[in-house]
Amino acid sequence: MQQSSFNVRFGDCDPAGISFYPNTFRWIDATFHDLLKNFGGHAILCEKLDAKGLGLASADAQFRSPLTDGDLLRVTLEIEKWGPRSVTIRYTGHVGSRLAFEATEVRCLFKTGERGVFAAPMDAVRKILEEGTDG
Repeated sequence: MQQSSFNVRFGDCDPAGISFYPNTFRWIDATFHDLLKNFGGHAILCEKLDAKGLGLASADAQFRSPLTDGDLLRVTLEIEKWGPRSVTIRYTGHVGSRLAFEATEVRCLFKTGERGVFAAPMDAVRKILEEGTDG
């Protein structure tokens, strides 16, 4: 599990004073990259795994309550499911005890081969994230 906190600011909000929805995806992505920092960061992991990136295959969010200027947003990340070539990640965003959003991402380990970019097996990524060991 990873938790990250963000201060919602005036510039994150639309004219109605509610956070502009793409910022939710920015905070989700930042939380994912905060997780990777525990293992050297995205670039170091990709170098170790001879990969182009741990990129998105899918992203979805349900907005449960508005985020406004001055809110302290806490985003929690949990691995929901490992697949052979993907990982499904669940996120929740809270302001205090109030649920602001729920989201999921499907991420893949992308590598380059003779036919271009492809989703590689996730075993090494899983080993690193679950055990803290090199893949």
